[in-house]
Amino acid sequence: MVSISAAPVRTAVPALSVTLSGVDRQFAPPSKGAAARRVLRDITLDIAPGEIVALIGPSGSGKSTLLRQVSGLDTPDAGDIRIDGRALAGIDQRCAIAFQEPRLLPWRSIESNVELGLQRGTNRAAGKARVAELLRLVQLDGASALRPRQISGGMAQRAALARALARGPGVLVLDEPFGALDALTRLTMQDLLLEIHAVEPATILLVTHDVEEALYLSDRVVLLGEDPDAAPNSGSSIRRIITVPGSRPRDRNDPVIAGLRGELLEGLGVHSHHRP
Repeated sequence: MVSISAAPVRTAVPALSVTLSGVDRQFAPPSKGAAARRVLRDITLDIAPGEIVALIGPSGSGKSTLLRQVSGLDTPDAGDIRIDGRALAGIDQRCAIAFQEPRLLPWRSIESNVELGLQRGTNRAAGKARVAELLRLVQLDGASALRPRQISGGMAQRAALARALARGPGVLVLDEPFGALDALTRLTMQDLLLEIHAVEPATILLVTHDVEEALYLSDRVVLLGEDPDAAPNSGSSIRRIITVPGSRPRDRNDPVIAGLRGELLEGLGVHSHHRP
């Protein structure tokens, strides 16, 4: 596992609860006469402060749409979203988001890119100290003056994570943050995220297509999608919620985790093949 030797970084906001009640979202029909596409139906979910919750599901099941709702980048057609008990109204400064692509500005140094995540009005000296601590936390303090084109994909993703953490969010929303990385770098980033979470325990809502990643990182895994046994457009988009046993960091080879992996893959339509 990656080792973090820097002193703990103090967050500006403690980990916050996220509550979704009856959230619906549909999009306008692509052409005249076509039906509207209902992506999310009756999403009801309580996420405790400091919890890591992973969203999985087939393409089009609404995973990224749900993240956009929680981050305030989109608005539900029905239902209610609350952070720390307060109704969400647009983009909330207590929430930060990181995407699959680092989205670093190529003309800025890594340090300057991370500075973009600071809250407006942050004292200059305090801001520089915060950025320096975060760069140490994600092990980029030796690359602070480099430009994005001069670093690897894994380093760029670490910089994007540091930028998201810069304001000390109470809720961290991650949309396939490691999806573009090679297998080894992805495993390293998973461990790094858990170590960062131990230092900065924000509430994390994570979208991933990797079942093993979901089980390794999260306290609960939420499976989204259509229930094949239900009537069309009925019931909730949440098909199942699995509580992952044990504490982090988990043993990737734990047979219990392997069993849950099989259950989730079945839920995704990937059937196990047993030898007779």
